[in-house]
Order: sequence, then C-alpha cells, then structure tokens
Amino acid sequence: MKVYVVGGAVRDELLGMPVADRDWVVVGATVEEMIRLGYKPVGKDFPVFLHPDTHEEYALARTERKSGRGYKGFTVYAAPEVTLEDDLRRRDLSINAMAKDASGALIDPFGGAGDVKAGLLRHVSAAFAEDPVRILRVARFAARYGFRVAEQTMALMHRMVEDGEVEDLVAERVWQEFSGGLAARTPACMFEVLERCGALARLLPEARPMLEDVSRRAGFDAALARAADAGASLAVRFALFGWYMPAEDEEPLRRLCARLRVPNDARELALVAQRCKPQLIGAACSAPHELLALLKQADGFRRADRFAQLLQVARSAELPDETLDRIRRARTAAAAVDAGAIAAAAQRKSEIPARLDAAREAAIAANPGVRNR
Repeated sequence: MKVYVVGGAVRDELLGMPVADRDWVVVGATVEEMIRLGYKPVGKDFPVFLHPDTHEEYALARTERKSGRGYKGFTVYAAPEVTLEDDLRRRDLSINAMAKDASGALIDPFGGAGDVKAGLLRHVSAAFAEDPVRILRVARFAARYGFRVAEQTMALMHRMVEDGEVEDLVAERVWQEFSGGLAARTPACMFEVLERCGALARLLPEARPMLEDVSRRAGFDAALARAADAGASLAVRFALFGWYMPAEDEEPLRRLCARLRVPNDARELALVAQRCKPQLIGAACSAPHELLALLKQADGFRRADRFAQLLQVARSAELPDETLDRIRRARTAAAAVDAGAIAAAAQRKSEIPARLDAAREAAIAANPGVRNR
C-alpha cells in the first residue's frame, strides 16, 4: 500500500500558490483494508475515504470506462493492481495529472510540470472527450490562471461540442463550473475559450444576441475585467449580464437564470441592473423626482446592501464616479427623512406614501451634492 498526494495540491504548489486542501490516492489497497485501518468510506460512485485524523480525502487508485452519455455515464474500476499512472491517465489535464510520493518526489508521467511552466492547458489522453464537464473545467482554469489552451485540446473540445456532448450537462454542474470561472481573476478568458470551441452559444443561448453583438460584448468583457480587478462578488459579476442584455425584455435573462438555477442574490441583482440601467445612466442630470423614482425602483431604501452592489455593477460598466456619487447622496438625503413622523402626522393612512415621497424628493432637492450644476 502506497499513498500519494495528487492533482490540484501538486499543481498549486508548483505555481507557488497556497494549498488549502490535499487529495490523496492509495495504490495497492482494498476497501476492506482501508476500513480496517480506520478510514471512513464516503464515496458513492467510487471508493473514497476520510482519514481518521485529518479528515482529508483518500481515494483508491481507479480507472474509468465510458458507459453512457453525459458526465455520469462511467463504469469505475478500483483494485490493488491499478497503478498510480493508470489513475493519473484518467485525469483531464496534464497540470492535474501529477503526484508526489511520501518523500516529496514529483511523479509526472504526462509532462504537467512543463505545462505549468509554459502556462498551457493540455489534455492527458483521448479519454478527455468522454466527460463534457471537462470543457467547462478547461475554461474555468483558463480564467483562474490565465493559461492558454493547447491547439489539440481546443480541437478536441470543438469536436465534443459538435457531437452534442454539452447538451447532456445538468444545470447545477454548469453553474458550478461557470460560477467558478466568473469568480476567477480573468473571467473573460472563460468566455473566450467557450466561444472558440463553440460551446458558449449552446450553454448560454439566452445571452447569445448580447454575446454576438461586437459592441455589447466588448463592453461586457471590459466591465467584467474591471469587476474582477475590484474584487467584486460573484453576484456583481453575474449581474453584468443584466446590464448588457437588452433592457426592454427581461424574459431572456429570467430564462437564463432559471435554466442555470442561478442563486437568488445573483438573479435578483441581475434583473435590477437590467431594469434600472436607463435611469442609472441618466442620473447625471436627473431631476429630484427622477432620482427618487430610481431609488424606489431599485428598492434602495429597504435593500441597502443590494443597492450598493447595484452601484458596483454600474461602476464596473464605467458609469462616471460623479454620477454614482450623486445617486449615493440622493439616497442618503432621502433615507434621512423620518418616515415615522410623517406617518404619525397623517390624518389618513392613504396619505402616507404621497407625503413620504414629497418629503424625500424635497430632501434630495435640498442636498448640495445632488443639485444640478
């Protein structure tokens, strides 16, 4: 029985990045032996165990054979005779097919270390084509590391798309990889990779008109880069879809969010960004009543945190700082109005909304930082 640290931990160590989690492969052991040594079995589809002390994952060396369509159509074989190289050969990319033994010696049968140094994403074997999730993983790694995709790997991905493999991906898995790429340091690289292999339009059909419009796409890519540079949240980055998709029709964005099962915070922010974009752009010279209408439409009084995120979206899209500052001052002035006092002074409950709006509009108009120059 021999134990090796494998995959991402080895890759990130070579890149000089912090290693948070380690995965281990065990060669020459059986399930019964692992249990006898105190490891806790947790794998559903193949033999994976938790170490009794560190709780890190240890998997028996295994091979995989394609037995159906999609990313779940595999037959797994794990046995003591499966070698470390057999296990590494089934992995997606050479940079993920490295291991280190107990002494720390690097085991690199597929040239992963050289590809790390060259900044190259290259598939290990033709078995790459058996799992369509790997297309998304390559795009995510491109966004995370800024690596280029080897031409032979790109060609293989293109053939997979043409064969319809991406049609079998489930929404949760698409969002898992897609959101990882969006949250990376160069998210536009993910879109470039997916576009080059032909997967982008199939994975995001609702956004296709925006992504194929040269001007909108350039703006989207640039805004995404600015959001990444600013360390913006995933919700802010996804909301840029709402900013750059046509404001007059929310249905495509709603369908995209529903199909990918986008989390509620990102979905809501994207829809608010799409809905409020015209008013945000016009806020530089809007009258007080128009600024109040923007604040109400964006639910800026009750949802202060989301409103702050909305302004981050607008800033990523290069709305001028002066305009954003004017909007913030308008909200601060309007939010300072004592709604309770207005409600108490009203003779009828039906009067309260109009009285509150009038007071907030007056407060906005009186703020020196909001007045039109």
